[in-house]
Amino acid sequence: MTGVSTQRQNISSGSPMEKPIGFSRAVRVGNTIAVAGTAPIAADGSTACPGDVYGQTKYCLEIIHKAIEASGGKLQDVIRTRIMLTDITRWQDAARAHGELFSDIRPACTFVEVSRFIKEDWLVEIEADCLVADAKA
Repeated sequence: MTGVSTQRQNISSGSPMEKPIGFSRAVRVGNTIAVAGTAPIAADGSTACPGDVYGQTKYCLEIIHKAIEASGGKLQDVIRTRIMLTDITRWQDAARAHGELFSDIRPACTFVEVSRFIKEDWLVEIEADCLVADAKA
């Protein structure tokens, strides 16, 4: 792999859960950015938009967007998203928020139902993968 940088860049969102769990919000190696499962955790540690799948999805996507930009990427670099919901019957609320951000980009996207998350009032968690076309790692 001549010419491809493998320097690792860890990106923090400032979540109080990162250090004790031992994870980064995002990791960039070369032209690849992986964004960890992102829950609707407000700055004060509470759950953003309680009871609102659409609002929680938008909030998670805002955190993801910031992490991608902090990694030197942009939304257009997103090639896959994974949306996990505790109630799959509410997928359209999450899909509406996802579509508002990604309708022109159209990454591969998967919706799955999970039994629960770390906190009971989290309704959604999202992961994203990026491939930066003009990598300057």
